[in-house]
Amino acid sequence: MVIPYHDTVLKDTISGIALTALISSIAISVPIIGFFCLLILPQPVIFYRLKLGRKPGLAIIGAPILFISLVFGELFADTAFLLGMMGLGFFMGEFLERRLTVEKTIGYACGAVMITGFFGLLVYTNLIDVGITGWISDYISKNLRMTVSLYKEMGMPEESIRLLETSITHITYVLVRILPSLIAAGLLFAGWINLLAARGLFHRWRMAYADFGALNQWQSPEILVWGVIASIVMLLVPNTGIKVIGVNGLVVLMVIYFFQGIAVMSYYFEKKSIPLVLRWLIYAFIAIQQFLLLIVIGLGFFDVWANFRKLDEMPPDDSGPGLED
Repeated sequence: MVIPYHDTVLKDTISGIALTALISSIAISVPIIGFFCLLILPQPVIFYRLKLGRKPGLAIIGAPILFISLVFGELFADTAFLLGMMGLGFFMGEFLERRLTVEKTIGYACGAVMITGFFGLLVYTNLIDVGITGWISDYISKNLRMTVSLYKEMGMPEESIRLLETSITHITYVLVRILPSLIAAGLLFAGWINLLAARGLFHRWRMAYADFGALNQWQSPEILVWGVIASIVMLLVPNTGIKVIGVNGLVVLMVIYFFQGIAVMSYYFEKKSIPLVLRWLIYAFIAIQQFLLLIVIGLGFFDVWANFRKLDEMPPDDSGPGLED
């Protein structure tokens, strides 16, 4: 018996809504695990957007948001995070379908989410008659105070608690000004992770998608080096506004060069046939050691000149995904 096409689409749409609603619910209600659920939230949206099309893809975003609002109440910030991550998945699906380059697929999707989010926040803060900066400052300050309370319950030394309490105003001031780059960095990282995961999913389901080749041969555009130089120069200028622009630029560029550094590592892991388990152990160690993160970023940055992988001496690689798929 052949199932009618429309029935198949409806069934898959319902499955997509249920899966996305489940991941969203865990993301905003379960500590620690919720963060990882938020990180992979774009995944089902990418998959169902490409499998079913634009309208079912929008339904897979809208229905879970309505469900979350009804069950958990009006939580603008949480809903905004969920919408942002689902929107990232939707836009990535759009650009994957158009067969854009990997840089444009992730970059355009992140840009679209940030622009949409800014205008959404602008409308919301106007409705409640509060400025954007004031609302963000309040939100960050409240979360910092909640963090301090949590540390008290965990038995953190009193001196450390007092230091945190007296630093809340200063930390809030700094975070508000570097928030654009932190959001951009988070979206870029989420887009990168979900693109790698989606490639494996597309292979398994034999779905058509833009073939980016071996991602462990990816290189950032050389012109970004000038962005790093300009950002560093801005940090030396005795003007707060210019320093803030420099810091924001540097944070985003560090994420991009982190991707290139990981690509260099993955290339040599594959070349030396390092076991997959050992590779992921090394990646996990990098994730928890800030010093190693800086080394990976430096590796990616200097690869622009050193060309560690000697890519210009290699024939084009059409062999497949590359990065630990």
